[in-house]
Amino acid sequence: MHFAYQPRKSSHPPAYPARGQSRSLTYNQRRQLKIGAIILCSLLFFLLIIPRLSSGGADRIPAGTPEVVIVTLIDEENMSKEYIAKIQENRKDYAARHGYTTFFPTVSSYPSINDSPRTWSLVPALRHAITLHPHSSYFFALSPHALIMNPSINLRSHVFAPQTLEKVMLRDKPIVPPDSVIKTFGNLKGDWIDLILTQDGEGLCQGSFIIKNGEWAKFFLDTWFDPLYRSYNFQKAEAHALEHIVQWHPTILTKLGLIPSRLLNTYNVDIASRGGKDVMYRDGDFVVRLVGCESDPNRSCEKEFDEFNSKLKDAKIGR
Repeated sequence: MHFAYQPRKSSHPPAYPARGQSRSLTYNQRRQLKIGAIILCSLLFFLLIIPRLSSGGADRIPAGTPEVVIVTLIDEENMSKEYIAKIQENRKDYAARHGYTTFFPTVSSYPSINDSPRTWSLVPALRHAITLHPHSSYFFALSPHALIMNPSINLRSHVFAPQTLEKVMLRDKPIVPPDSVIKTFGNLKGDWIDLILTQDGEGLCQGSFIIKNGEWAKFFLDTWFDPLYRSYNFQKAEAHALEHIVQWHPTILTKLGLIPSRLLNTYNVDIASRGGKDVMYRDGDFVVRLVGCESDPNRSCEKEFDEFNSKLKDAKIGR
């Protein structure tokens, strides 16, 4: 038996590729990859970035967004429907004049307060308002037992414009009068302020205040509503909790603008401990609060509201 011979090797093997040719091929591949990457980046730029720039960005403020939201918490269990309607009318009339909007959350909407006093509902109500109106710039929290008495006043020029705050802010003022160790800062600028409060002779007033929208506002409200503070059983519930966090959290104190009561928070009764006649309402003031009416069995919030509401309507007729 014969086996086939293995094929003879060629005497002329193929030439090795030139070294320059191999490098040239690698260079061309790299060049093609670079060109492809440039084309891909250009496509992504035109598809993703240009539309955002041309539309003003994803966070642009939609047309018609109200600059201010007036938030008034309603306690349906302890207020008549007639009283609630008059409260809402007062806010809506003012808001319509200046292009603002209103929000009337109810206490029953926030069961998360559990056994805490019902007044704590103000804090989640404000957080709720921010969620509903994410593009609005300011939120004006106003007690239901209060009236806007001078609807011609614009909040920006009256209070929260930086140049206005520069002039009216109370600097080096004890947070809790008369001799609190913690005081407002003396070097704050108007455009640093995110929380605008007043105070009377007893302390800070949460019945009428303004908060600027933003991440800091959410942090502040979440801190204020911390279950730990609600468990402390402060004598004045959320009011004393507010004083506590303002005094002991520098991140809050540095954003606080304390302003004179007459700009945002005057009273209809003479209470010596709160400041007496110095903080009582005068014709032309922006807001009057029926302070303490809900806790005094000898007073009626609705009747006192009606007295000032009549004055307001008479003034409108006189114009």
